[in-house]
Amino acid sequence: MAYLSVYTEAEAPRRVFVSGAESEIAGTLGDLGVGYSRWDVVDGLAADAPAAEVLAAYRAPIDALSAREGYVQVDVVAIHPSGDPGHAAPAAAARARFLSEHTHDDDEVRYFASGSGIFYLHIGDRVYAVLGERGDVLNVPRGTTHWFDMGTTPDFTAIRFFRDPEGWVGSFTGNPISGRIPDFDTIVRARAAAVSA
Repeated sequence: MAYLSVYTEAEAPRRVFVSGAESEIAGTLGDLGVGYSRWDVVDGLAADAPAAEVLAAYRAPIDALSAREGYVQVDVVAIHPSGDPGHAAPAAAARARFLSEHTHDDDEVRYFASGSGIFYLHIGDRVYAVLGERGDVLNVPRGTTHWFDMGTTPDFTAIRFFRDPEGWVGSFTGNPISGRIPDFDTIVRARAAAVSA
């Protein structure tokens, strides 16, 4: 289930809110125009299942969301750890592509079929770090300033939805704020420490 941390945008950011409660997360994001919901998880689907299997397993909710929101293309993006030492460089390169603040001309909609990643939404004078996990659906409206971090060891499978695949190309702001906000690994460690305390 998702986990939300909210930070100030200051030179020395301060965390001002944190929640792991679905209703609080949905309410907070909803007030910003960002959609958050959960789908029933399909049991028995391997974390690294092929794209065709993932799409087949979630066909009913995919079709319902696409019909309701007008999405015309759906695909799967997946990055998982590998025993191959050569895997680290491509995974690091994939992570680096999304770490700078940017916008899109289309909604960015993701369903986490396995693993996790954090969407950082820079809205007003706050940064909303939304940790999406298996079962979470996040809809970041077009034009929302954001970045995405999948951690130093990326491990996720996500279903992506598009109205216009060309609208997914990022327009980068040049703002270095992503370097000031705690990254994926830091937030995941802090959450684990809070749960075990």
